[in-house]
Amino acid sequence: MASSFGVLFNIPSLNAEGALNSTQLSLNSTLEQLSTGQRINSGADDPAGLAIANGLSANVAALNQSIANANDGVGSLQVADGAYSQITSLLNTAVSIATEAATGTVSSAQRGSLDAEYQQILQEIDRIGSTTTYNGTSVFTATATSIYLTDAVSNSTIATTVGALSQTALALNGTVLTGNDGTNAQDALTKIDAAIQTVSNDRGAIGAAVNRLQDAANVMNTQVQNLTAAESNIMSADIPSTVSNLSRLSVLSQTGLAALAQANSQQQAILKLVG
Repeated sequence: MASSFGVLFNIPSLNAEGALNSTQLSLNSTLEQLSTGQRINSGADDPAGLAIANGLSANVAALNQSIANANDGVGSLQVADGAYSQITSLLNTAVSIATEAATGTVSSAQRGSLDAEYQQILQEIDRIGSTTTYNGTSVFTATATSIYLTDAVSNSTIATTVGALSQTALALNGTVLTGNDGTNAQDALTKIDAAIQTVSNDRGAIGAAVNRLQDAANVMNTQVQNLTAAESNIMSADIPSTVSNLSRLSVLSQTGLAALAQANSQQQAILKLVG
């Protein structure tokens, strides 16, 4: 087909301009990917990919908070365990005092002094039980605490319980070391030994709950790592490929500008026909 010159439309120029605009859009997108490090910077880049990535991001956010919840639970239990450790030391001291008061060679006055020290230990047990808190909440409540865990899709709870702590809870209320030529002290010693076993059992239960929460946190940490990697695979730009694409588009942009200039200069040839 023979070509012709016209002044109404410059088809070569329009073609060159369209190609240049397309190249510039791709170049702008590539530059944005390099500046952000992300392959997807808007919904137009990859609608399906963005939806998946946003879902993964929500999963990660929920898991990270769940890990924090589990760690808070561990912290509360560790506070209780630390308090129980002090209670054990107090009870061991009480054992020594009661054992001394139980022997017949101790005078009534001496036994009274030993009982006074023993009663102070019981009061300290009450004080520790009523004032030990974590994040402003009493630790020794004897009620279950639910630790909420979720990945934004499914959820679960881990219930932890720390028993009440007082001389009454340890069945030591009313025990004394005075009177009856050491008999009361011997009875108290039996109850103190039982209280030590109760505290030991409670600490064992706390340790098991701590291990469970830490195991749950470890599993969720692994989930976070895997989901973050999956999100990164969707969202992150392939830098080597993007840099290569930038070079290609830069060349196309330059050649497109040259082609557009050449197409526009062809119109000037018409002037020679009328000159």
